[in-house]
Amino acid sequence: MALIKEVRGFEPKIGENVFIAENATIVGDVVIGDDCSIWFNAVLRGDVNSIRVGNKVNIQDGAVLHTLYQKSVIEIGNNVSIGHNAVIHGAKIEDNVLIGIGATVLDHAVIGSNSIIAANALVLSNTIVEPNSVYAGVPAKKVKDIEPHQTAEMINKIANNYLMYASWYKK
Repeated sequence: MALIKEVRGFEPKIGENVFIAENATIVGDVVIGDDCSIWFNAVLRGDVNSIRVGNKVNIQDGAVLHTLYQKSVIEIGNNVSIGHNAVIHGAKIEDNVLIGIGATVLDHAVIGSNSIIAANALVLSNTIVEPNSVYAGVPAKKVKDIEPHQTAEMINKIANNYLMYASWYKK
């Protein structure tokens, strides 16, 4: 069973139709919307500040979400995929975003809607990622614009696939 733990008087709140893997960790001031999935070894550590996760979000295996004490929070919009082993630290991720495998997004960064952060990219603190764009590299830089329908197809496909995958685990 997943570790879901109250910290400093904050107990995680979890929406409807949410899959949480048995070894995921969710602690403190965390709110998860509906139709989400939190995968194996993912950690949502809301012990020092808040983490807000929208609807139809998948946080894949080994991802870590954390914040700075009294300085940063995490806000994740709807229809977001956070890839395996990604790190989100005190950032805002708007709707319809794909964070690639192993990517890192640091404090006070804002990832605009319909955007893709490439695998292993490093989005530095305070970076503003334009909507409808792809960012890649270390540090992450804009590599191209993309049409909203292109990202919607890819991002929706991944988010929908993760809803399907989660259904395989529900009893």
